[in-house]
Amino acid sequence: MNNDSQAKQKWQNQIASLWPAIKGSLAKVYKPCIRKSCPACARGDKHPAWLLSLSFRGHRTTMYVPQAMVATVKKAIQNGHRIEQLLYRAGPELIRKYRQTIRNP
Repeated sequence: MNNDSQAKQKWQNQIASLWPAIKGSLAKVYKPCIRKSCPACARGDKHPAWLLSLSFRGHRTTMYVPQAMVATVKKAIQNGHRIEQLLYRAGPELIRKYRQTIRNP
């Protein structure tokens, strides 16, 4: 296996180990509910809710995240940051490898 295919295999293994991955942010907010006779809302208390905020093609949007998915979404956001770091390192590595092939054909 040559160096390029070894590097590609390493990259694929790193990315595969970081699934699920998303780019965005998660925020816990407190909102009133829709029930008119909610005792908590009547007292002025609000209910906790989780929102995923993300951008796509310049448009910002938010999505409600069910409580059961919060841990998964947090992990996916961390994995997204790790993938971003891999990408930042990949550019300089690519250039260095190219320069080595030019000097040592």
